[in-house]
Amino acid sequence: MIGQLFRLTGRGIADFALHPVAQLLTLVAVGMVTLLTGLILTGLHNVNLEILKSRGEVEFQMYWKADYPTEEVLKDWDKVTNMEHLDDFQTFTPENALTELASTLGETGDFSWLADNNPLPYSGLALFKVPPDAQTDGWAAKILTSLKSLPGVEKVNYTPFQADLAQGWMTVTRVIIWPILGFLALIVSLVVHNTIKLSLMTRMDEVEILSLVGARPSYIRWPLLTGGFLQGILGSGLGIGLLYAVHAASADALNFPPFLIEIQFMPLEQVALLAGCVTLVSMASSWVAVK
Repeated sequence: MIGQLFRLTGRGIADFALHPVAQLLTLVAVGMVTLLTGLILTGLHNVNLEILKSRGEVEFQMYWKADYPTEEVLKDWDKVTNMEHLDDFQTFTPENALTELASTLGETGDFSWLADNNPLPYSGLALFKVPPDAQTDGWAAKILTSLKSLPGVEKVNYTPFQADLAQGWMTVTRVIIWPILGFLALIVSLVVHNTIKLSLMTRMDEVEILSLVGARPSYIRWPLLTGGFLQGILGSGLGIGLLYAVHAASADALNFPPFLIEIQFMPLEQVALLAGCVTLVSMASSWVAVK
């Protein structure tokens, strides 16, 4: 049984060279579809990296009560410093805040007359990184609740847009990517299906003779399925090789001011998934054509 399977596989590999022009055109088509899919996945991967890096963060502006003791404010600052996912925490005493305000306003910002009666409270600016595994509703709200629960905090401001942008983009990519991949899988299916059909038409006499002499369907179909497998493997390999060449030529295309973005190649697991999906689609298309 095993020996016959190997013989049929070898026959399928040998039959792969019977129609070189048709097989070559199929390989080119499968490779181009793989390249197009890889370019889309690489683009989405890099956009995701930039979104999470530049926008996947939330700023909270905190104001303490005006009459709150300084030693208690310092305790609250220590609590904020030890909070999870905190990336940066800037603190301002009333004197610092007044100086910062004056420097922002320039020549019109002379507040020296308020030095002895400063109305500004203690304040802080906390920057939190949104973790990739926390792209769920309510993450920023939990941080907001924790900050508001500090004894001396009177008011906390933040921009929900910053918290929602990364989550919204990830949702959009999930909505977009699957229809695109499904459409490209359909193209691969049609290309491989038509090629196998063409191969069957040129070998119709051979298939009919094998059927008349009592050959089992598996004996007839396995070599043809082997051809579909080879088309998927070689075609996806060709597409991924071209994708790597394109990436090598364009990796630093945006690596200059003010962008300074180095284009990353898509992760290894996505490369394996792309090659596997193209191969499976090719084999499935071959099976449908043979049936």
